[in-house]
Amino acid sequence: MRYCTLKGVAASRIVMGCMRIAEMPLQEVEKLVFEAVKAGVNAFDLADIYGGGNCERLFGVAFKDLGLARKDYVVQTKCGIRKNATGKWFDFSKDHILSSVDNSLKRMNTDYIDLFLLHRPDTLVEPAEVVEAFNKLKASGKVRAFGVSNFSATQMEFLRRNGVEIVANQVQFSLGHTVLVDAGMYVNNFDDEAVTRAGDALEYARMNGIALQAWSPLQYGFFKGVFIGDEKYPTLNEKLNTLAEKYGVDASAIACAWILRHPAFAQVITGTTSPDRLRAICAAAEIDLTREEWYDLYAATGKVLP
Repeated sequence: MRYCTLKGVAASRIVMGCMRIAEMPLQEVEKLVFEAVKAGVNAFDLADIYGGGNCERLFGVAFKDLGLARKDYVVQTKCGIRKNATGKWFDFSKDHILSSVDNSLKRMNTDYIDLFLLHRPDTLVEPAEVVEAFNKLKASGKVRAFGVSNFSATQMEFLRRNGVEIVANQVQFSLGHTVLVDAGMYVNNFDDEAVTRAGDALEYARMNGIALQAWSPLQYGFFKGVFIGDEKYPTLNEKLNTLAEKYGVDASAIACAWILRHPAFAQVITGTTSPDRLRAICAAAEIDLTREEWYDLYAATGKVLP
């Protein structure tokens, strides 16, 4: 396993995503965490909205039962998405941020959060409230670093200019969802890919030392399905399988290595609940795809470079 540095802390480049563990038996969650740790994973991604808080609770119990030393692991969670019986909304108010952290700490049975992310942009945000909440959380030792998720460049700059320090931005990115890189390569072109849909989030992150974390690394569209083995992507799967054979790994590892080959991406957030698939994906951290291989895979998705 290779590691990156987030605010002075070494974190595995493969992160165990815990969004889907809410309905799993505790014993299976413990096995998944154990296998992740065994593979070199020391970073775990959660959110208060996942499973209505049950993912954080299960993770906290599993972590304790396994006797893992808290100081050796990087735990991150998020807040900002709220739901009720009629719908959902976003909330970056000071009171909500502070109460969310306290609730997450309690559910996960820990004294601090390594990285705390604002989950999706709240258009009603008052930056002064975010700054006040973050300063209080940092001073109390409850949170060590802060970041965002699904933010554009301008949205990040808006917060940063008002005093919010951003360490990471968690965004959707995969061979089935290449929006973040499309516009940069199709610039000054009439193709659909030339439309800037991510607000230059990738370039902004590189310019400002903000680590990008990729969620849904094996999905196409917005949770439409896994592209590996899908008949909609015959050329891509042929290329993935060829490279998988070359490097002696699973096709999923090649797909994740493609993400990590990009200089902007520090980490991949897994979504699997299978220990075997998690181990297979972890091999991605050890693979260095060539520039030619990276572009070949991009082209295999159906993109034709200008």
